[in-house]
Amino acid sequence: MTPRRRGRPGHDQDAVLTAAVRLFNDRGYDATSMFDVAESLGITKSTLYHHVTSKEQLLTMAVDRALDGLFEAAADNDAPSATAKLETLIRRSVLVLAERLAFVTLLLRVHGNTEAEQHALARRREFDRLVTDLVARAQAEGGIRADVDPATAARLIFGMVNSLIEWYRPDRGDPAAIAATISTFAFEGLRHRPNG
Repeated sequence: MTPRRRGRPGHDQDAVLTAAVRLFNDRGYDATSMFDVAESLGITKSTLYHHVTSKEQLLTMAVDRALDGLFEAAADNDAPSATAKLETLIRRSVLVLAERLAFVTLLLRVHGNTEAEQHALARRREFDRLVTDLVARAQAEGGIRADVDPATAARLIFGMVNSLIEWYRPDRGDPAAIAATISTFAFEGLRHRPNG
């Protein structure tokens, strides 16, 4: 984890990171300079370097904030079965995305062009393996259908979750309700099943 630096009055490392992420998402990482970040905060570049050492450090911190949230969503999941753990992970991941929307948006846009992006992609693959393993365990216990490739199912489920970066805004619904809806779609689908 990146050590935190003390901030100067009026700005701290979190404020710098938030400004950088906003610019990375709006302009693109490559098109954003440290001067742009400093200017958006109304500070000099030398003041900016008091908080962070490089643009690459800002990117690493940003994608780690998103990924740390996802791994935290998977940890300490004491649900009684793999199927319940998967459902809990889906719901928690939606809440992480809603809470850290700008950071997750940036994470989902990285392509591996820099060392920081390669680091992010490696951690994303680790998370994908965790979800795939959970799907396979849920299939083995009979909690979900077994005729779907676990890796494909994991990608489809998190494709739904990740689609929120395109349309979710804090004023467009309660994240817990959205999480419940996505979980219902993932586990029950759209087909109406009449009683009896």
